[in-house]
Amino acid sequence: MGKLIKEYSRATDWVYLALCVGCSVLSVLTLISIGTYNLGGFDTDMGSITGLGGYRGALVQAIASLLGVVCAILLSCIDYRAMVDAWPFHVAGAWGLVALTFLKVNLGPVSLGYAPGSTDNYSWIRVGSLSLQPTELAKISFILTFAMHLDMVKNEINEPKTLAKLLAHMAVPVLLVHIQGDDGTAIVFACIGCMMMFVAGLSWRYIAGAVCAGITALAVAVGFFPDKVFKNYQYQRIMALFHMDDPAYADITLQQNKGLISIGAGRIFGRGLFNEYHNYVPKAENDFIFSYIAESIGFVGCVLVLGALFAIAIKTLTTGLRSQDKLGTYICTGVFAAMAWQVIINLGMNLAVLPVIGVTLPFFSGGGTSALMMYLCVGLVLSVYMHNKKSLFDH
Repeated sequence: MGKLIKEYSRATDWVYLALCVGCSVLSVLTLISIGTYNLGGFDTDMGSITGLGGYRGALVQAIASLLGVVCAILLSCIDYRAMVDAWPFHVAGAWGLVALTFLKVNLGPVSLGYAPGSTDNYSWIRVGSLSLQPTELAKISFILTFAMHLDMVKNEINEPKTLAKLLAHMAVPVLLVHIQGDDGTAIVFACIGCMMMFVAGLSWRYIAGAVCAGITALAVAVGFFPDKVFKNYQYQRIMALFHMDDPAYADITLQQNKGLISIGAGRIFGRGLFNEYHNYVPKAENDFIFSYIAESIGFVGCVLVLGALFAIAIKTLTTGLRSQDKLGTYICTGVFAAMAWQVIINLGMNLAVLPVIGVTLPFFSGGGTSALMMYLCVGLVLSVYMHNKKSLFDH
């Protein structure tokens, strides 16, 4: 056993893993703080502790992150080519769970396809007090299958028939997730697919044409048929960005306005994670955890957090560049896209430059499924790092 540990230690990228674990540690500490000051601490009755109360999220995050690290290490020991070849199994497993959410039924303690908030996002499965969002796991399956597809077509990506098949491959998960009502995740799927095709050599003329056509079509659709493009609450959230101080949008802008106040209150060094006073931000433990971190550790702390996420993203890309085959490059690109776009969208939500669409901040936002998914992605990257790499300067 000791020999295996030493061999693994020499083969893996410990700096990459340490950066991820460091983010998770800060996430758990932040969730403990939120549990103490925003969610009231333990559940008590007559002075006796009766439940975890506000600390439940921190415990779930800690367990999911620890399990994720173990899964990442185990996954990294498997050749990524074998994971790609096993596509029928992970496609059936991940998308089979997604399919169950379309049933929207309650079977005793089990709920298939329920919306945890006030939206029409029925993408969750609940078993007792535990919940799972299968689309998070489906991201990993999509990255593997789309990487396989791109590797198969090789230099034919700009052939119309080949490109049409790739777009169909990408459109299926995007549309399925959209139908569920989780447009935030649907956008992330689309970003993953587009970035992977770009790295695979998609022609600039297709990219420019698609951007122009997309902007034109969206502008026409929103201008003439807004109720057909967005659901009412989605349209209201977009419009609220232009009326942040309008009382008519007060209920919609409350979360983002509170988040902005919290970010500003942190100033340079923050108030401290365990300061007794924190501004209340709705759902600070999930999508708006960045605003709570900003208030707690200030601008300096935010720079360190974003620096860590940037370093993780860059190391993901460099691992892909070192891969001796395109398959490894495409997998790392897909993971990079998932991380980077989630960070961009989540920060946009917190800074009120994008509407609230339920996209989490990688490694930080509370949620066992999200944390586990990120570490499974880490496992994929480490697998590429360990099983097929070369120097950046090799040709």
